[in-house]
Amino acid sequence: MPYVSNKRVVLVTGGSRGIGFGVAKALAHANMNVVINGRRDASEVADALAELESLGTEAFYCQADIAELDDHTQLLSAIRERFGRLDVLVNNAGVAPDVRADLLDAEPDSFDRLIRINLRGPYFLTQAAAKWMINQRQAGADFQAAIVNVSSVSATEASVNRGDYCISKAGVAMATQLWAARLGEFGIPVYEVRPGVIRTDMTAGVADKYNQLFAKGLTVEPRWGTPDDIGRAVAVLATGQLTYATGAVLPIDGGLTLRRL
Repeated sequence: MPYVSNKRVVLVTGGSRGIGFGVAKALAHANMNVVINGRRDASEVADALAELESLGTEAFYCQADIAELDDHTQLLSAIRERFGRLDVLVNNAGVAPDVRADLLDAEPDSFDRLIRINLRGPYFLTQAAAKWMINQRQAGADFQAAIVNVSSVSATEASVNRGDYCISKAGVAMATQLWAARLGEFGIPVYEVRPGVIRTDMTAGVADKYNQLFAKGLTVEPRWGTPDDIGRAVAVLATGQLTYATGAVLPIDGGLTLRRL
């Protein structure tokens, strides 16, 4: 009989660094076995895996590109072979534009790249994971699944020098609503966590800009957000602490999008 983990299993895409690693750590603290993926060689994420395992979890890395739909099959098959189950999917993997270009100068290659990685990939990974979760739910009524999409305040806040990024995240927001509506009959809630300005490798190049904006009152809480801030929010959703709330959006942005007079 195939091995099935006695702990819930979560897949955090792009979980070896940045926001994804903050999420992975929070879910390891929540007593889940954690799968992370990325495009890098396994040797490059060894330290991340070791840190996760030091928290008492069984951590597993699977090299896979979320933009490549064929990789989804490989990724889910590897999880099935290793753990025999998948309880939670956290769609976190995403990229920023290579070049921040004004809308009047934007190039289609950048647009296509962001849509493939930030929107198309997680949309179809959700489809594949949801089918497996439905089967598990039908096999056992006590099975508790959840899907969490990590988007961005850019889903609603317009940045005219990175329109491709904003559109990709707005698409993730709608995908959350669509999947919440579709999977409700199976008892699978779908949520969106919407980070603000988070200190990661992705924002390192604009650190001076945002330091100045924080000083001028960009956010109600005058500081950078951290990957751990996002991880705690995802853990609330992934562990079922927020009920009767499928489709909910949690803005974790320090009050950046709070309307103020």
